[in-house]
Amino acid sequence: MRKKLVLIGNGMAGVRTVEELLRADPSLYEITIIGKEPYPNYNRIQLSSVLQGDKKIDDIFLNTYEWYSRNGITLHTGEEATLIDRQRKRVLTDKGREIPYDKLIVATGSLPFMLPLPGADKEGVIAFRDIKDCETMMETARHYRKAVVIGGGLLGLEAARGLLNLKMDVTVVHIFHHLMERQLDETAAIMLQAELEKQGMRFLLSKQTTKIMGPKRVTGVMFADGSTEKADLVVMAVGIRPNVEMAKRSGLEVNRGIVVNDYMQTSDPDIYAVGECAEHREIVYGLVAPLYEQGQVLAKHLAGVPTDPYTGSVTFTSLKVSGVDVYSAGEFRDGGNTRAIRIHDEAQGIYKKILVRGNRVAGAVLFGDTSDGQKLFSLIRKRADISAFGKLSLFGGADEAAAGTDWASVPDDEMICGCNGVSKGVIVDAIRNRGCTTVEQIKGCTNASRSCGRCKGQVAEILQHMLSELGESAAAAPVKAGMCGCTTLSHDEVRREIRAKGLRSTREVMHVLGWSNPEGCSKCRPALNYYLGMLFPEDYEDESDSRFINERVHANIQNDGTFSVVPRMYGGVTSPEQLRKIADVAEKYNVRMVKVTGGQRIDLLGVKKEDLPKIWEELDMPSGYAYGKAIRTVKTCVGSTFCRFGTQDSIQMGIDMERKFERLYTPHKVKMAVSGCPRNCAESGIKDIGVVAIEGGWEIYVGGNGGVELRAAELLVTVKSPEEVLEWSGAFLQYYRENAQYLERTSHWIERVGLKHVQDVLADPETRRELNERLDVALSVTKDPWKERVANPELRKQFEPITIG
Repeated sequence: MRKKLVLIGNGMAGVRTVEELLRADPSLYEITIIGKEPYPNYNRIQLSSVLQGDKKIDDIFLNTYEWYSRNGITLHTGEEATLIDRQRKRVLTDKGREIPYDKLIVATGSLPFMLPLPGADKEGVIAFRDIKDCETMMETARHYRKAVVIGGGLLGLEAARGLLNLKMDVTVVHIFHHLMERQLDETAAIMLQAELEKQGMRFLLSKQTTKIMGPKRVTGVMFADGSTEKADLVVMAVGIRPNVEMAKRSGLEVNRGIVVNDYMQTSDPDIYAVGECAEHREIVYGLVAPLYEQGQVLAKHLAGVPTDPYTGSVTFTSLKVSGVDVYSAGEFRDGGNTRAIRIHDEAQGIYKKILVRGNRVAGAVLFGDTSDGQKLFSLIRKRADISAFGKLSLFGGADEAAAGTDWASVPDDEMICGCNGVSKGVIVDAIRNRGCTTVEQIKGCTNASRSCGRCKGQVAEILQHMLSELGESAAAAPVKAGMCGCTTLSHDEVRREIRAKGLRSTREVMHVLGWSNPEGCSKCRPALNYYLGMLFPEDYEDESDSRFINERVHANIQNDGTFSVVPRMYGGVTSPEQLRKIADVAEKYNVRMVKVTGGQRIDLLGVKKEDLPKIWEELDMPSGYAYGKAIRTVKTCVGSTFCRFGTQDSIQMGIDMERKFERLYTPHKVKMAVSGCPRNCAESGIKDIGVVAIEGGWEIYVGGNGGVELRAAELLVTVKSPEEVLEWSGAFLQYYRENAQYLERTSHWIERVGLKHVQDVLADPETRRELNERLDVALSVTKDPWKERVANPELRKQFEPITIG
């Protein structure tokens, strides 16, 4: 006969324990769950997403009623346990029910702390803790405008952002002098406040609330200094306290929480506690990851499976409010025998601080770019020796994420889902041995991405890596149908939706088009950034953190971590002045190699990352975009200027083309060449756009590729004048920009759509004119990546067209 297991509390920690127990041995217990709320188990973390309009309430349910039934679980919702009769081993409820148990889990969670202020019982004063609170806030926003959120912590800021989305005027009141004082240092908190103020939040800091005003419904709040603030709604988000009253009445040992040992056992050997109501080694945890770790230990213990004891957790906090990324893990305050490593880029709005004690990472605070978070959290959890790390190598997750992680080189014990404790190895096993071929299936098998959802992009990348490794049959799985694992929409469908709906930011695209991972991944973020910039060149602000590492630092990263700098030389033509500058910079910064490239430019190889800004400043030359998904270079031969076989001025044609199209971003890199005669010394026949001079005119070839997949360019058109070369080349480039998929070379695009189609489109003069007009708009807003044109006419001379002949 099966033992009877009763769980008091239908929340995330308790039900996760039951899920783990069912995995270990589904036949061991007859399970009953008592839940105070009238719902199945739901994801409380996602309440802020519901309030912000990103999700509906139905979207946050973790288990359906059918799941309880399928697993033989008796569920009592809308019912509260009032007492544990420990002598008779019965749980008593407010509906008069008595439920027998052999083993009992108490997972009553926590209660919102409501400040005991005069007037706190007025209508319109609520907490932000459950679905009912969420519904109350959404209903209030339909009739009232002014909201005050008391509490500048994680929950308060998420509530404030949701109320802003509901079109309310929101003021956040905080008793401390900076926000999120339990997770952030003052620098990060000030940066966060500034960003949130831009979004419309108001802040009253160092303010102690003393009274809730109003006759029946709240009309405002009063502070200790006598000042007041109007309010139609007051949301208290000042903290939580363990829900232990029932445990106290039942005679269990209670301190701040229900006291448990390393196997989550209370003072009664048949009763266990898990989650926010439990106190382990004098610590009560309020974040989901530790609660799930507790649940895993408890489930194995109840199933009789050998397990290591629970010894405590390292916590982390991750917050994203309308595009603002914040991450905190472990210790965050200076001192305590720690030393700090900081990066603070005010221009980019990025702040990173790592606290190190001895040879180990003790904690981290990240703002603006949190891509290093999981890496640092893993180092903290493992207590890894970092003595072999360089200071800056502890950072760099953003570069890796933007460039695309090499998942083959990531160890299996690397933590991917911090909330649920899911490593890369667990995800790989689910794909390799349990038949998972979608992100949703992996979530069901491993719980990865099931809580806050921030790791969903990494899960999708691991999945795609494994499907590719396993072969074509797996690679054809539905997860690969879309432009990436975050969406089932194709590149063409995404572009059409952006145009049709007038979407103007990557976040808006992901939200409106239903991205499975609201943060996107290293495949879709750069693509969306390109599409938005191409469609709305005058309005869209480029997102540098959505670009690959090479484009962000305007240099090519090399195999040893150094960089390659290639200044622009129009048409391959340079001057003694430019050469002197290059030589001086090479000597000053100990450049390891100076090489002439295949594109007739000079490459400075082996440049340290920290030297890049100084080198560009001292070169005072435009970037050659050797790193970019952009117009790279126009290779030329000497043509009729010097060559006895030349029929046209190929050098000037090349210079004119390069000056016309420089800095233009395209779906992939674009290389061009101009040859002065059909002998084709500039290799025009294997370029994306190749121009060949003939007697009395020019031939324009497109779709060539001299790389791994060698492809000869095809003749697009023959024209008579240099002006027509620029007209047709511009129209071709813009049509390619508007219709190719991101990261699709012209060679692949021409093969996909057909040269005949492109010729038919561009044959119409009016179409060419419209394409060039849109191209000119895009070109008009481009800027040199390091320096815009300077005002001093003398310094601008090097940018004037070069006249030859």
